[in-house]
Amino acid sequence: MYRAIRRNKINSVLIILLFIAIIGGLGWLAAYIYRSPWIVIGVVGFSIAFAVFQYFMAGRQAISMSGARRITEADHPRLYRIVENLSITTGTPVPEIYIIDDPAPNAFATGRDPEHAMVAATTGLLDIMTDAELEGVMAHELGHVRNYDIRVSMIVYGLVVAVGMISDMLVRMAFFGRNNNNSNPIVLVFGLVAMLVAPLVASLVQLAVSRQREYLADATGAMTTRHPEALASALHKLSEYGRPMQKQQSSMAHLWIANPLKPGALQRLFSTHPPIPERIRRLLDIGGKF
Repeated sequence: MYRAIRRNKINSVLIILLFIAIIGGLGWLAAYIYRSPWIVIGVVGFSIAFAVFQYFMAGRQAISMSGARRITEADHPRLYRIVENLSITTGTPVPEIYIIDDPAPNAFATGRDPEHAMVAATTGLLDIMTDAELEGVMAHELGHVRNYDIRVSMIVYGLVVAVGMISDMLVRMAFFGRNNNNSNPIVLVFGLVAMLVAPLVASLVQLAVSRQREYLADATGAMTTRHPEALASALHKLSEYGRPMQKQQSSMAHLWIANPLKPGALQRLFSTHPPIPERIRRLLDIGGKF
């Protein structure tokens, strides 16, 4: 398992480098067409600045977008003590704990590092999970924190948005720059290709990151509790009782333990989460090795 953790972390670094290559490639092509090397410098600089901004601010944005409210031990002793005990077990700081008033069972973690982490659970999750299952779910979320998945997710999210914004800028340059001396049909074709292909590639990379991280967090949570069957049971309940969130935000769908969006054929194809039956199978395999 530790070999898999190391491999997934290396893959995540390589994926971030791929993002930078995509952004740099877009900037280089635009600089070549418009004969201005400052374009590539501006594009890469903007992307890095935007990713840094997301690194510090995206966690709070996710909490705000979800409608979560922060709790203390007095507000919900059961959830607070489970998270606190898991934090003590793993030697990590107790994260800020939030509850979301939503009947859809779900949970997520966010923040930039273990010292600035936040975890949230819906009222629907708290209603249907036993203590052991809830512990498994929260161990999964703290696994994201311990593995620095939350940091990678925030950076990747920022870069995905940056790719989309840059592609949109290029297609506008292609359309609105037709009357200047530098414009030619290549510019229009390039803008259209950049608009269609680059965001799609960026989204596929984001899906690869999210799916790897879910498997890794499942394994980390199972190792923490030494009870992978409880997390497997919780995932089974999520598949049986799952429903779309009342506040659906596709931009933060990859943060949740289960897909929060309305199911559909296209949505399943581009899902940020691996199939729950496969996650359960892997957890039961881990349980057989304890």
